[in-house]
Amino acid sequence: MIRMKAPSDKRMELSQTINSLIGPIRSEKGCKRCDFYQKIGSENELCLLEQWDTSENLEQHLSSKRFGVLRGAMNLLKEPYEMIFHNDIRPVGIEDAGI
Repeated sequence: MIRMKAPSDKRMELSQTINSLIGPIRSEKGCKRCDFYQKIGSENELCLLEQWDTSENLEQHLSSKRFGVLRGAMNLLKEPYEMIFHNDIRPVGIEDAGI
């Protein structure tokens, strides 16, 4: 998850750049989810949520040209972005339970 606070005069430019990357990121090997959100009540607070099947595929994405474009676009931010990583650990057999 990447949380960002964009300057109001750069929010549209940043949003357009991120929106143009969503489709190609979703087609990368191992991408299970890539969604872009705007916080209700605070239109300049943005969030990019990605989910990857393996840490190897995530690492490949983080070193990709697309992620480089994203990092370049985030130079428009007035505050540092926050990147949060979570591991999805499930007990054996839980996927069969429909959870």
